[in-house]
Amino acid sequence: MSFDVIIPFLKPIEHLLSNRTISEIMVNPDGSIWMEEKGRIELVSDIRFDEGALLTSLEVIANRFGKKLDGDSPILNLRLPDGSRMAALIPPVVNPQPIMTIRKFTSRDFTMDDLIERKMLTTDQAQLLMDAIRRGDNLLISGGTGAGKTTLTNVIAGFIPDSDRILIIEDVAELHIRKRHVISAEAQLDTHKTQIGFSDLLKAALRHRPDRIIVGEIRGTEARVFLDALNTGHRGSLSTIHANSAEDALRRLAQLAMRGSGGVPLHDVTEECRRSIDLIAHVANQDGWRHVTEIRTAHEFTDGM
Repeated sequence: MSFDVIIPFLKPIEHLLSNRTISEIMVNPDGSIWMEEKGRIELVSDIRFDEGALLTSLEVIANRFGKKLDGDSPILNLRLPDGSRMAALIPPVVNPQPIMTIRKFTSRDFTMDDLIERKMLTTDQAQLLMDAIRRGDNLLISGGTGAGKTTLTNVIAGFIPDSDRILIIEDVAELHIRKRHVISAEAQLDTHKTQIGFSDLLKAALRHRPDRIIVGEIRGTEARVFLDALNTGHRGSLSTIHANSAEDALRRLAQLAMRGSGGVPLHDVTEECRRSIDLIAHVANQDGWRHVTEIRTAHEFTDGM
């Protein structure tokens, strides 16, 4: 199984790693262990790591993956062989013990029918998104942490025509798109000898003739480069963004893009976003029910956003 590489160092949570219904495991600096199962987060009260054991284990795991983890480099982000993600912070950034989160991709093989069956979206919503992808609309998927943005992106990207060259850019690789012509790149600032950010990677990636660009999540000034790419003929592109609603997603995209727009007024950048993004789908996690709450066209929103 995919967790064989880390289980020997994380014995107290071995049964959680092996459980296919658990999607996330969280160890807090106070030593408490939490898990997310079927959309609900619960305290696991009967297990703990021995004093200092988690820190030692994280240092060994980091070394196994060619990464550095110590007081000078206290942040760890890595991808496990199946695409699951491990993130950790160690003292002095957090105290008294490390914090670790493992996100397991239990939904990586979902189909659109699976999402409909789980009531993540309706048949009409599914058809709307499939049609948008097929005709080359630019889509923005918004939502909070753990709302299901990655799951929805993975599934709808499956409707991109097989002949299209897909270029995926992420901070830490999470997307698993089952198409034949996919090139994936990771920013991971702690991996490169020089600082290669999202914007640098996206600019470089544009030279490799992508038909579709998928940005795992827009968090900063890469929003400006992403908009530029959309305005230079890269139709049918897709990205996710943290937001509280579809309208908030467009507003946030504009605010992030404005940081790299050389003093262009927010009103003008907002208008550019409305022209560049065709459809916004917002997903939410309401008491464990992850579902699409709205699908809106960008031009619906007025200047008074």
